[in-house]
Amino acid sequence: MNQSQGSFCRRVRREFLWQSGAGFGAVALSTLLGNDFFQQQGLAAADPDSSPRGSAKQPHFAPKAKSIIFLFMYGGPSHIDTFDYKPNMVGMDGKTITVKTFGRGGHRNEGRIVEPRWKFKQYGECGKWVSDLFPHLSGCVDDIAFLNSMTADSPIHGSAMLMMNSGKILSGSPALGSWVNYGLGTVNENLPGFVVMLDPTGGPISGAKNWSAGYMPATYQGTVLRGKGSPILDLNAPEGMTRTAQREMLNSLASMNARHAAARSGHDDLNSRIASYELAFKMQETAPEAVDLSKEDAQTLELYGVGNTKTADFGRRCLIARRLVERGVRCIQLYSGGAHNDDNWDAHGDLENNHNKHAGATDQPIAALLKDLKQRGLLDSTLVVWGGEFGRQPTAEYAKGSGRDHNSYGFTMWMAGGGIKGGVSVGTTDELGAAAVERPLHVKHLHATILNQLGLDPNRLSYFYSGLDQKLVGVEHIDPIKEIIA
Repeated sequence: MNQSQGSFCRRVRREFLWQSGAGFGAVALSTLLGNDFFQQQGLAAADPDSSPRGSAKQPHFAPKAKSIIFLFMYGGPSHIDTFDYKPNMVGMDGKTITVKTFGRGGHRNEGRIVEPRWKFKQYGECGKWVSDLFPHLSGCVDDIAFLNSMTADSPIHGSAMLMMNSGKILSGSPALGSWVNYGLGTVNENLPGFVVMLDPTGGPISGAKNWSAGYMPATYQGTVLRGKGSPILDLNAPEGMTRTAQREMLNSLASMNARHAAARSGHDDLNSRIASYELAFKMQETAPEAVDLSKEDAQTLELYGVGNTKTADFGRRCLIARRLVERGVRCIQLYSGGAHNDDNWDAHGDLENNHNKHAGATDQPIAALLKDLKQRGLLDSTLVVWGGEFGRQPTAEYAKGSGRDHNSYGFTMWMAGGGIKGGVSVGTTDELGAAAVERPLHVKHLHATILNQLGLDPNRLSYFYSGLDQKLVGVEHIDPIKEIIA
């Protein structure tokens, strides 16, 4: 028997085994996978979003958190100058050492030490070391879980931003907020389920890709909300168009959509647009009230630093985030920093000037947010996440100056509220903060923890697209960070 004949015989044997018993082997397989497995796959292929929009959905299990506020420090704050205390670096300033780094300047094997530019002190019952950059936030450490050994796949802003926001370094995948709203739905039909508030200097690199719904319907994408003036540009109808006329237009579009539904295949863009128009129609009255701070008392405004030029913008947005949580918005993302260079935390030149600027603008508002949520009984049900797309290196990027290059090998993020233990720290970086050494944590672990606290199994939450069950955390099983879960 030659090779081709052998291959043919093996193929015939496989087909015989599969077809024998009238396919009862396949029936057994479907039982092992779950009685409704193939039914779910069929529904997903026909309509990947067959659940009703504009309503709450049942989580996989009892959630600890109902909402998430992601405080995104765009540009990459330096962990060794903020929350990752490295006493051995003191006195080493300017010394050239052997250390492997990888940033926008490429791979290097040695560099000039830039010792931490701020003093560290211990705070709270937990004794967490925090730098002088955060005099207000240091008083909240007993409510915070610090992740000191975070890692990511890219030291480049664009791809690192996409990974932190969508779990992938390439564009085209849904953002975290889209997954949250897909999994849980909304409890307020008059406001978006996923809100993004940008820095006054502009959006981050890659722009809307960071809050895109990717291959999901457009109803799950983030809605950019402004902290001042009209909450959303072009929200109101054209002059002369009454609300009755708007409603008639929406009804007409919906009717047309229903008539032609059978003729369409694939992604339902028209249905998504109709849902977006419907949301805009409802938001005309609700959104302005949500961002109206005139009813907040003077003590609250002072707490957030709204009257201080340095803290006014971020304080206003943090206060709006609290108001949105009260109104049932699932996911709110606030960006500190935008555009390029020192408009964000990307401290390549003058580290002191850069971090004093951005920490000074955010420290009081973030501490106020945690305290305000706590005193209103909302911190237990609101998950607060802080961090950037990566950290910074222990060595200088240039021959002169204190600027640091990007570092995705080890950096710090933190979480608070929403069933997270306070006053704990997980993982460590080496004595210079160059790389995670104890309990390395990937961005996927962060995402898995967020979903878990919201009552969603990160390894079960999926969206059928392109023949695959797509997941925020990818195809491999990922566990939440159990050490910080209360």
